[in-house]
Amino acid sequence: MAFHLVVVIGTAPARGQWRTPWSYEGARGPQHWSDLAPEYASCNGKEQSPVDIRNARKGNLPPMRFEYKSSPLKYLINNGHTIRVNYHNAASGGFLMVGEERYQLTQFHFHRPSEEYVQGKQYDMVVHLMHQAADGKVAGVAVLLQAGNPNATIARIWEHFPKAEGSEEEIPGVEVNPSGLLPYERAYYMYRGSLTAPPCDEGVTWFVLKTPVDISPEQIDAFAKLYPHDVRPPQPLNGRVVKESQ
Repeated sequence: MAFHLVVVIGTAPARGQWRTPWSYEGARGPQHWSDLAPEYASCNGKEQSPVDIRNARKGNLPPMRFEYKSSPLKYLINNGHTIRVNYHNAASGGFLMVGEERYQLTQFHFHRPSEEYVQGKQYDMVVHLMHQAADGKVAGVAVLLQAGNPNATIARIWEHFPKAEGSEEEIPGVEVNPSGLLPYERAYYMYRGSLTAPPCDEGVTWFVLKTPVDISPEQIDAFAKLYPHDVRPPQPLNGRVVKESQ
């Protein structure tokens, strides 16, 4: 289902995204992804995501700024692995600014429970907001979701998400601002990783926001009826250093 961006999974209709089917369990589950097709070989790489964030190293990391904006909900899809909102038009969803780096929002999607762990703790859900820079660099932002108050942005999406796998759908008269998925605080962890689903391409810079955002138990349950466990297990760091903003 898929904190990645160069081959942004899921901009095509449902199964057309992946020539070789994969799953989150069984014979086509995560431990077998790299064997399913040559294009999935990176799933056995040394810089894979997600990870369990432990012993992060504090550093002077650049500030993060979100320049998201409200836009029509034109490309909503149940892609067989998650619920996802795509942005095909340049700058339609806005931008992520990290220091001097500027990334365009290309899509966001959800996992239950969270794929990321922090100090061994897994959260109720996570939303991955994927971005791409003009030079092709990919950046993923992971926002941890915890059971609490309802989230108005998620409510708007949940009201219309397709209950069955299919192609993208335009929802007339409905606008969504991804800013409603973000916490007020911008402190974050950063590391080099990959897409968390096939083809598992590496070279993705992940920003995991430290402050979780509320989502109601009812909203969690609604997603779970479709996807009760769409997560890849944590991957070894293999010597990578996770940095933490001040």
